[in-house]
Amino acid sequence: MNNLLLFLGLLFCGWFFGRRAEQRHYKSIIERELEFNALPAIASRFPPTDTAYEQQLVAGSTVVSSDYFKSITAAMINIFGGEVKPFEALIDRARRESILRMKAEAKSAGADMVFNIKMETSQIAAGRTGAIEVLAYGTALIPTNVVDIASAPNVTDMNVATPA
Repeated sequence: MNNLLLFLGLLFCGWFFGRRAEQRHYKSIIERELEFNALPAIASRFPPTDTAYEQQLVAGSTVVSSDYFKSITAAMINIFGGEVKPFEALIDRARRESILRMKAEAKSAGADMVFNIKMETSQIAAGRTGAIEVLAYGTALIPTNVVDIASAPNVTDMNVATPA
């Protein structure tokens, strides 16, 4: 009986603290998504041609681990079959966090947008609980300060002093 109570107590602690950590992470993600909302991340393979851009590879990687409660719940779902919802939130958090880290790198480089974004997901087995890594990467478009030659003043039109 004591073992059952201990098991149920640990299961409850896993659920409570895991849910609390997940809620804090989601809150942080939502705040940063609002901050980076002005920096578009586009899956198109073709960059815009209206402005000259420098291009730079940017990436964001995240490793998120599952808590014991989700692992036990997922194991039970695997026994009976069905959609494994406990891991959907895990993957969602990892994807969104990776995109935010990629956008933060692009913003620090001075980019206007990130295009041709791709995502890679891999499973990391760490004992009884699983972890996943999500890598988001793309091409940051950094506007260049190119002077339009047609509108630039002609050097011969300027009064340039010549050395004597």
